[in-house]
Amino acid sequence: MLQAKLSSKFQLSIPKALRSSLNLQAGQQFTLVARGRIIELIPQRSVKDARGMLSGCECADSSEYRDRLERNPE
Repeated sequence: MLQAKLSSKFQLSIPKALRSSLNLQAGQQFTLVARGRIIELIPQRSVKDARGMLSGCECADSSEYRDRLERNPE
C-alpha cells in the first residue's frame, strides 16, 4: 500500500510508482470526490484521450433510437 503525506500547504505528492503506472503528468487536472472519510482523485482525460471510447456501441444507426414520445405516450 502506497502512502502520501499532506504538507503544511495542504499538498499531496503522488508516489512515483503510482504516477508511472497511471501515466500521470505534471499539471494534470483531477476531479475530487468525497465518499465518507475517503477522497477519490479521478484523473480528467482530454477529448483526444476519450476518442474511440464508445466505438463498441451496438446501435448501428439512429433509426434504432426512440424519442421521448415513443417511450411514454400520453
